[in-house]
Amino acid sequence: MEDLLRPIYQKWASRRDTLGILMIEKKANNSAVTDTFDTVLLVVTIDGSTPVFMKHYALGEEKAALYVVSEAQLNEWLLLGSHRKVIDWIFNGKVLFDRNDYIHHLRNRMKEFPEETRQLKMGLEFAKLIRRYIDGRAFFHAGQLLDAYNHVIHALHHLARLAVIEQGFYPEVTVWNQIKQIDAQIYKLYEELVSGEEPLQKRLELLFLASEFLIHSRISSGAAHLCKVLGEKEGAWSIAEIVQHPALSPYSVDLIIMLEYLVERKILSVEEIPTKSRHIYHRYYSMQNK
Repeated sequence: MEDLLRPIYQKWASRRDTLGILMIEKKANNSAVTDTFDTVLLVVTIDGSTPVFMKHYALGEEKAALYVVSEAQLNEWLLLGSHRKVIDWIFNGKVLFDRNDYIHHLRNRMKEFPEETRQLKMGLEFAKLIRRYIDGRAFFHAGQLLDAYNHVIHALHHLARLAVIEQGFYPEVTVWNQIKQIDAQIYKLYEELVSGEEPLQKRLELLFLASEFLIHSRISSGAAHLCKVLGEKEGAWSIAEIVQHPALSPYSVDLIIMLEYLVERKILSVEEIPTKSRHIYHRYYSMQNK
């Protein structure tokens, strides 16, 4: 396959803005990694005018996919975890072209997983975990058990990824293989929810109780990045200042519910500032110890 694809990747390797090219081949026991394609070519470029460019090829009985991705888009995927297969591609792909050891340095950076990046990724997973957990609990109390189940499954995935990141690893597509080795308690919760023999309502009830403790125990790591940003200035923050801060923009819509969760847990405090209208106050947020 590599010989057949050579004209395609050599064309991209000859371009000055190409940083690296990886080839990922379909695994016999896991075709999902390549989206069922026999081969994926990942080309990383400097040019950000088109963040993602794709082409599909047929080579006899086989098929191949070409992804041309800007460096900025790749970094965003790695930070936000919005394209988790890319992690597998970078770690396990065969290097076909590597300008100035770009791929080599990228792999090393991912293995080292700098503290600042790790804190932000833990914060993002924690915020998503809070949203899924709270929404799932609301559905549970409303008697919507299947919707509650759906949210809890997602919450456990975010909890698992958070636990993996805490240990200094990037969460992979097969995150449950990772978590089985890292945190048996979370893995057991997942197993009991998915394959337990008790009625769904009972399984959910027990899981909410256990999850409450597991989430609370990860506040320090999950909220570290947000608290670090809020601690940058004296005094309280308006919600506009928080959501517009460039370091907090990756949290997106999950930021608000995370703030309120941290207020409930007395990690953050709320200061009421008078408005021009009587009996109406602005809500400002600050660290509890300030």
